[in-house]
Amino acid sequence: MTDANDKDENIIREVPVVADRSSMPASPQSGQDIQKRPSKGKLRFLSAAAIIIVSACAGFAGGWLGTNNSKKPSVETQQVVLKSQGELISNIASEVGSSVVSVEVTSQSAPVSSFFGFQGAREQQSAGTGFIIDKSGLIVTNRHVIPDGSTKIDITLSDGTKFEDVQLVGRTSSTDPLDVAFLKIRDTKGKELKPVRLGDSSKVKIGEAVVAIGNALGQFQNTVTSGIISGHGRNVLAGDESGDNTESLQNLFQTDAAINQGNSGGPLVNLDGEVIGINTAVAGNAENIGFSIPINDARGVINSVITKGKLERPFLGVVFVPITADIAKQYDLSVSQGAYIPSSVSIGSETIRKGGPAEKAGLKERDILAKLNNESIDEKHSLTSLLGKYNVGDKVKLDVIRDGKNQVIEVTLGVAPEN
Repeated sequence: MTDANDKDENIIREVPVVADRSSMPASPQSGQDIQKRPSKGKLRFLSAAAIIIVSACAGFAGGWLGTNNSKKPSVETQQVVLKSQGELISNIASEVGSSVVSVEVTSQSAPVSSFFGFQGAREQQSAGTGFIIDKSGLIVTNRHVIPDGSTKIDITLSDGTKFEDVQLVGRTSSTDPLDVAFLKIRDTKGKELKPVRLGDSSKVKIGEAVVAIGNALGQFQNTVTSGIISGHGRNVLAGDESGDNTESLQNLFQTDAAINQGNSGGPLVNLDGEVIGINTAVAGNAENIGFSIPINDARGVINSVITKGKLERPFLGVVFVPITADIAKQYDLSVSQGAYIPSSVSIGSETIRKGGPAEKAGLKERDILAKLNNESIDEKHSLTSLLGKYNVGDKVKLDVIRDGKNQVIEVTLGVAPEN
């Protein structure tokens, strides 16, 4: 059964879109390093006022200067351009910054045993970032900012207003590639909260200028850095500084805007002041390589929390293999991109959940899913990330290749089971 084992390494669990959580998660690409999540650890909040650190990115001015290549720009011209750029970033920081919050978490560490005997759980502090998505007090952050065993969550606004005993509305499971959690300020005490404006992450291009805002080092509220989108469609293994508690994350933006410890859960913003990503990880072996979740991947769960007050993940109910040239050759497939539903025999567990939406719609083993609502499923747009923008109960159309023939199958998305 060597072939089956080789294939099993490439199985991506559609979590929570998958039916069965027992199969293997995706193996990292060769040479892939574990990325550090910049919020874990014992961090202490300072009572200092919010500061803004603007890291000027010369790329903002490059296009403008390039149009005047007949002569070298004067020092005065360059100063004007840089001043305009600085004012733009400052305006973005002011507009979006009031919606960005610092998250302070008190949790219990797991009991441990030592040479001196058994030691009970200890209280520990950690910090991260979040941003307001609804004026009622709903906040989105990263799942790993709110660890298991959290006993108390406090929120601090950019103006220093602090809210204690914040409610955890819900968080995705540890096996879910979408690393998000939702908080709710129980009593706003009459404070008017300003939600962010969400952008369309599908329109983001490589080289586009972005701004990251977050609680740097868990100490400096609303620290602002700037940079560009360096890449998209990145899949990484993320973990804490020790390399433990690793999780597989998919379809991330790569950015050189500095993301520091404590920035996790903060917004990545375009030059229109719209949130297009959620900062979630930083490369531990390089400088200024950070990763953010495209906001479209979280739209479905954001909508469910705002409209229903609870986190619901859309559920298709399949286990799939992301198709690459190597996978196409291995499985003898006719296409080099898409999502392939392997046979249950080949991986030793069911690949189509019994009674799930996929089975009800007529999907079968060995089907190739090519598009979802006319959007191609490929290395940059995984099936899981494309489904993330939809809500439970939505009807979606899948372009399916079965036995070499094309057909369209409509599926009504269900609610992901808790287990």
